[in-house]
Amino acid sequence: MSQDIIFRLPAQTVNRIAAGEVIERPASAVKELVENALDAGATSIEIRIEGGGREAIIITDNGQGMSREDLCLAVERHATSKLRPSEDGEWDLLNIATMGFRGEALPSIGSVSRLSITTQTIDSPNAWELSVEGGEISGPKPAPRLGVSGTRVAVHDLFFATPARLKFLKTERSETMAITDIVKRLAMARPDVTFHMSHGERANFRASAEALSDDGRLARLSGILGKDFSANALAIDAQREGIRLSGFAGLPTYSRGAATHQYLFVNDRPVRDRLLHGALRGAYQDFLARQRHPVAALYLDLPPDLVDVNVHPAKTEVRFRDPSLVRGLIVGALRHALAGAGHRASTTVSQYALGKIQAGGGGHSIGQDAMPFQQNYAPRSGFGSGYNPQAYEPSLRPLVDGMSAKVEEGAEIYGQAYSQQDHPNAPQHDQDYPLGMARAQLHETYVVAQTADGIVIVDQHAAHERLVYERMKKAMDGKGVERQVLLIPDIVDLGEDEAARLLARSDELEEMGLVIESFGAGAVAVRETPALLGEMNIQGLIRDLADDLAEHKQTLSLRERFEHVCGTMACHGSVRAGRRLNGHEMNALLRQMEDTPHSGQCNHGRPTYVELKLADIERLFGRR
Repeated sequence: MSQDIIFRLPAQTVNRIAAGEVIERPASAVKELVENALDAGATSIEIRIEGGGREAIIITDNGQGMSREDLCLAVERHATSKLRPSEDGEWDLLNIATMGFRGEALPSIGSVSRLSITTQTIDSPNAWELSVEGGEISGPKPAPRLGVSGTRVAVHDLFFATPARLKFLKTERSETMAITDIVKRLAMARPDVTFHMSHGERANFRASAEALSDDGRLARLSGILGKDFSANALAIDAQREGIRLSGFAGLPTYSRGAATHQYLFVNDRPVRDRLLHGALRGAYQDFLARQRHPVAALYLDLPPDLVDVNVHPAKTEVRFRDPSLVRGLIVGALRHALAGAGHRASTTVSQYALGKIQAGGGGHSIGQDAMPFQQNYAPRSGFGSGYNPQAYEPSLRPLVDGMSAKVEEGAEIYGQAYSQQDHPNAPQHDQDYPLGMARAQLHETYVVAQTADGIVIVDQHAAHERLVYERMKKAMDGKGVERQVLLIPDIVDLGEDEAARLLARSDELEEMGLVIESFGAGAVAVRETPALLGEMNIQGLIRDLADDLAEHKQTLSLRERFEHVCGTMACHGSVRAGRRLNGHEMNALLRQMEDTPHSGQCNHGRPTYVELKLADIERLFGRR
């Protein structure tokens, strides 16, 4: 049996151990101090840092400040003004309505740095200053007043008392970026507070106070995330059983390659919660490829007793009393907003397209002798001295009439032609349709349409893929997918493992309109296919489905992976690039896109069309 003696750790050592959990890096110290300022009722917070926060962190606020007595208690461990006992003397940690509550931040920072706190209240004749150096307290002592009320906290030489921690810090630039990210997240949570952050003599971030409303919140988000976010964001507002979800979520075509642009808040507290991020991803899984991530700023407001924020010292993780309720609210609200967006696509798609267009793209650059663009430039009536409009009229008329340059007179692959009689509430003028009227088909892949104030270029395969996909989902939710019997079954040769995987799911595939059966070793016979897919590459479809099943777990049902399976079928059943369309088919495609939700992007998250405004096109040619 060990004869080691058990020692009680001194307070200074205990504080340094606690500091390792609470103050991981300079950004952690900034987060704790700014949260204290917000809890004190500050409406303006100034953050100054030096050396990425290692040399100095100075935070000044105009909150209510502290008295001399409270200042002495503030640097003691587990002393806080945020918690109060109930009438029966119980301290309820499940009913927290403030950002901080542990009473660990200031003593933890003071134990590993040189800390100075100057504070004043509105009714005090002077301010009070207290210093903590490596855990040693001196003061408080009178100090000159800062203003009406508020507190200034100065942290110098962070981690000087624990030099080993300095080795784990990153570069000055990385630490500064981490601090800026923390400040921006707190600014998103509180649009009614002014934030000003500077690194040395340079201002890194500034956000003026906005109204505490949805418009004010969007203005704050636009200032931080950019104007593109507000132009491509969908408003979210939903409630369920006392829980409210609000905020803004980006269109699927306004996505990113990483999840770093997802900002989630619980009762105005920035959090990084796996449940919330999973719900956000689940809401968009029907619209984005796996490597793409949505952009969103979502605010969850619920009674404090329904969420536990006392999970981790950093207070960035939470636990909900009813996780399924929260997840269902997020997924339902986001999908409802996405459905309401209809065929809308992000404006960044057209901006990117315009950015790729270069004058003289045919290999001729604009030299010094070229005619410069002028404000009063008036184009001539023709393209050259020999231009005769009448001579070109016959060849242009088919395009003006809405026909393709190559007309395929065949079956209407989009159903019957669109007509005014079928849609009595449709616009009276062709160009008043949101996606305009078809004027041509280019390279047998892209449909060009003219709108009232611009042009639209549609990727026919991507657009039809989304239409077929939405029809399959609607059929599955209703009476089921109608099937068509093949006169001659299509035999697909696969490996024995692949064939066995498909045949094991034959019942589920049949629900989706695909009937298969065994046809010897390593082969399957396809007897029926979904009717709405029409003619398609059955061989390719079966092989892709077999690959999908091999990639995912065997225990995952096709019903659970419904969207991906239907997406694979829709991709094979859609009109392919290279298919020539006539005018009726092109216009039917446009009208169906306008009537179908989510048609602004295909099943993989790519845009189905690009809209170029006439004003932007005129700028390209110097008309504006």
